Amino acid sequence: MSDMVRSVDVVRVRGGQRASEQDRAATEEPLEIRLHSRPFAVVMRTPGADRELAAGFLLAEGVIAGADDLGTIEYCTDEQPQSAPSTQSHGFSAVSARSAVASSNVVNVTLMDEPRVARALADRRQVTTNASCGMCGRLTIESLMVRLPPIDASWTIAAPVLLSMPPRLRAAQSAFDETGGLHAAGLFSPDGRLVDMAEDVGRHNAVDKVVGRMLLREQLPLSTHALCVSGRTSFEIVQKAAIAGVPVVAAVSAPSSLAIDLARASGVTLVGFVRDEGFNIYAHPQRIVTLG
Repeated sequence: MSDMVRSVDVVRVRGGQRASEQDRAATEEPLEIRLHSRPFAVVMRTPGADRELAAGFLLAEGVIAGADDLGTIEYCTDEQPQSAPSTQSHGFSAVSARSAVASSNVVNVTLMDEPRVARALADRRQVTTNASCGMCGRLTIESLMVRLPPIDASWTIAAPVLLSMPPRLRAAQSAFDETGGLHAAGLFSPDGRLVDMAEDVGRHNAVDKVVGRMLLREQLPLSTHALCVSGRTSFEIVQKAAIAGVPVVAAVSAPSSLAIDLARASGVTLVGFVRDEGFNIYAHPQRIVTLG
C-alpha cells in the first residue's frame, strides 16, 4: 500500500446495523525540515514528494529565491537535532512532533550560501504547521506579505478550459479514490493539459509539492501555467502561486478576503467556485475569455 494511505479499523453503521470493517485513511505525519542540520520547521503532511515539499516550502518562506540557492536535500540518518524548538502551535509542539519523527520524516537541506542559513534561522521562530492552515506559526500576517513585482502575463484561458480543470484534476487523484481525504493541486497549460499534480492532506502542501518539483527542475517562473486546487483558496495558496509566477489560480470553492486582496495586488487572476457550468472571478478577469 502507498505511504499516502493507511488501513484502519472502523465500525461502519448503515441502516441502524453495525459492522467491524477495514477502511482507508489518508496518512498524516510530521516532516521535520532542517537547515544545515539545525531545526527550522515541522510540517504536517502526507508522505511522498518530501524533497519537493521542502523546496517549495523554503521558496514560499523566502529562504531561497530559486534552484541555484539549493545545495542538497537529503533524508537524515541522525534523528537527534542540535537544538529543540519550544514553540507550540495549535496544541501540537515541535518537541512532541520530533518524538514521533522517523528518519524518513526528517530532511536536511543545505544551501549554497551559508549567511542565508543564518539569516533564515535568526528571522524565524520555530513553528509547527498544521496540515489545514499552512504557515500558522508566523508572528503577524504582515510578515507573510512578500514584495513581488505584479504578474503581467498577457495570455488568456477560455472559460470551457477553466471548467474542465477540476474534473481532470479529480480524475488524477488516485489516493483520494481510496480515502476521500486528500486535497490536490494541479498545474495546467493554457489549453487545459494537466502538466503536474500532487495530493496531500493539506492543500497548501500539495501546492508546495508541485511548485517545489518545478523548482528542482529549474522551470520557474511558472508564467505559462494555471494552478487549480481542490477546496478553498487561502492567502497562503495565492502567495505561493505569486512567488512561483503563476498568473491564474482556480479553485472549486471560495477564496478568503485576504486571498482576494493579495491576488489583486500581485496581478494573479483568482477564480473560485469553479464547478458545474460557472465560476466567480475575484481578481484580474481579463485573462478569462467567456462568450457573450
